[in-house]
Amino acid sequence: MTLLKVENLHVDIDGKSIIRGVGLEIGKNELHIIMGPNGSGKSTLLSAIMGMPWCRVVKGRIIFNDKDITYLPMYERAKLGIALAHQFPPSIKGLLVKDLIKALEVKYGKSSQELLKHLDIDYLVSRYLFTGFSGGERKRMELYLTILQKPKLALLDEPDSGVDVDTLRKISQTINDLVSSGVSVILVTHAGSILNMLERVDKVYILINGKIVKSGNLKLAHEVLVRGYQAFLSEYHE
Repeated sequence: MTLLKVENLHVDIDGKSIIRGVGLEIGKNELHIIMGPNGSGKSTLLSAIMGMPWCRVVKGRIIFNDKDITYLPMYERAKLGIALAHQFPPSIKGLLVKDLIKALEVKYGKSSQELLKHLDIDYLVSRYLFTGFSGGERKRMELYLTILQKPKLALLDEPDSGVDVDTLRKISQTINDLVSSGVSVILVTHAGSILNMLERVDKVYILINGKIVKSGNLKLAHEVLVRGYQAFLSEYHE
C-alpha cells in the first residue's frame, strides 16, 4: 500500500528552480535511498515533503496516506505522521534537551531510555539543544528526537555524513530497528557509507540537478560507489 506519492514535483527556493519534475512512491514499511552529488536537490526534496516554508511548490503534488498535502503547513504534516531529521540541526541556547524530550513525551508518549543509551546520548540530556555538540552527537540526537515523534514516515537527511564508524553502526542499527517496527524511511546519502550496514533497501534513486535520472535496487547504489556520479550525468537532460 502506498504511503507517500510525489507526482511531477517542481520546487523553487528564492526564485531558483531546485527540484524539477521528481516523481516517486514509497509504501508502508519500506526504506528508500536518495543519492546524488552535492547541490543536486536532495535536502530540498526532503524539505518540500516536510513542508518547510522556504520551499515553494510551483507544480506537482505530494500525496500522503491518500491525502493531498502539497500546500499543507509543516505542523499539519507532522500531525499526520511525517518527521524530518535535518542534516545540520541548529543550536538552541536556552532549551535543555531534557525539556524538549518532556514536551515530546507529552505529545507523543513516553520516550525510550534504552534508545538513549544505545545511541550513547543519555549524557547530553542536561545540555542545551545541539549547543557544543560534536557532529556525531548532533546526528544521534537528531535521530532520537525524530523517533520520539513516532512517525509513519521518517525523512533522514544524510545521517551518515561526518561521523566515525562506531557512530555509524549505532545510527544504522537504529534505522534498521525503525524500519523493522513498521516505519517507512526515506534516507538521503551522498557518500553512501551507511549502505553496507542497512539490513534492507527497497529502492534507490539517483538525483542529479533536481531530477531523478535513474532508480533501481541496491545494486544501483553500489554502481554509484564504483563509478561515481559523473557516470550518470549523461542520463540527465534539461
